[in-house]
Amino acid sequence: MPVASQIAYVNGDFVSEDQAKISIFDRGFLFGDGIYEVTPVIDGRLVDRAAHMQRLKRSLGEIRLEPPVPIDDIDAIQEDVVRRNSVTEGRVYLQVSRGVAERDFPFPQDPKPSLIMFARQVPFLDTETSRRGIRVKTAPDLRWKRRDIKTVMLLASAMAKQEAIDAGFDDAWMVEDGHVTEGSSNNAYIVENGVVRTRHLSTDILPGCTRRALIALAAESDIVVEERPFSPDEAKAADEAFITSATNLVMPVVGIDDATVGDGTPGPITKRLRELYIMAAKAG
Repeated sequence: MPVASQIAYVNGDFVSEDQAKISIFDRGFLFGDGIYEVTPVIDGRLVDRAAHMQRLKRSLGEIRLEPPVPIDDIDAIQEDVVRRNSVTEGRVYLQVSRGVAERDFPFPQDPKPSLIMFARQVPFLDTETSRRGIRVKTAPDLRWKRRDIKTVMLLASAMAKQEAIDAGFDDAWMVEDGHVTEGSSNNAYIVENGVVRTRHLSTDILPGCTRRALIALAAESDIVVEERPFSPDEAKAADEAFITSATNLVMPVVGIDDATVGDGTPGPITKRLRELYIMAAKAG
């Protein structure tokens, strides 16, 4: 819900959220023709900001869309949105769409991309969920074949997560060709005999910025990470499991479908990786 006291950015203007408007002919609204990023904020600072801007630039290139302003300017606007909303712990959302055009499938000849941003104060460093872990339900991966592009076309993910919630779970893990791809909005991992396993990068999954940072931190701490697929049965039999994302950081997974992972509590390697990530984020 828009909040009058909160400040959003819309195509060059900072406005109160209840006054933030976008055209009904914006292609992001009509076609899902747009890209988004969510960057975490810890201690008032944007975390993994360079990685998020690199991914934004790549995603825009993949859909043949030039940013409305230089990427460095987008990063600076994010910082301004965070400051104007006094966010110390939370996230900033940005979206670039192909802009306003007559509703027709071909790209407009001279697009004028739209850029919007808003920020939220959301505690996530120390929460009940991070302390107890979450339970996930497996679901068929019905999404399109370019999941490496962070597009706003999220209906399949939203439906999978809602079905999981309706069944009493916290999230969904997508399954394709007998292997887990990723969560509804996060990367998926298991831990076996002290080794972390996560799916390798390809067009099948999103190249998570938190994933990238975590793999680097693991290497620095002599925690082995293998990038290869795993099946739901392997995940259920694993010692630990977890997810990573900008909104969850490192979140333990303690149950998959009707199976308990490990002893049903966050495992030591998962907790260690979460600590490492938060320490690195706070150190800037």
